[in-house]
Amino acid sequence: VQLVESGGGLVQAGGSLRLSCAASGFTLDDYAIAWFRQVPGKEREGVSYSGAGSAAYAGSVKGRFTISVDNAKNTVVLQMTSLKPEDTAVYYCAARDVKYGGGWQFPIDYAYWGQGTQVTVSS
Repeated sequence: VQLVESGGGLVQAGGSLRLSCAASGFTLDDYAIAWFRQVPGKEREGVSYSGAGSAAYAGSVKGRFTISVDNAKNTVVLQMTSLKPEDTAVYYCAARDVKYGGGWQFPIDYAYWGQGTQVTVSS
């Protein structure tokens, strides 16, 4: 099982970035994917989730970020728009069994993680 993120970079405030999470070793039909982000000294924060046909977002990104699944490519995309300096972080994708119950925003509930990709938003 492997998750590989890509698409991070440096962007000005108000700009957009598209993050991809390519999954291998399993199919997205069986797993839910979440995006988390982390800045130094802070806990990892749930950003968005996709599983069993449903999506969820943290309040801080709702209306600006969109998560989508490309089953043909076994990839989950996080489209980020209207970026703010406070969105600056390392972004990780994570996977858990789609049948796993409970909330989606707890990192401990995810068995598989990517290596992370840096997103920097300048003011």
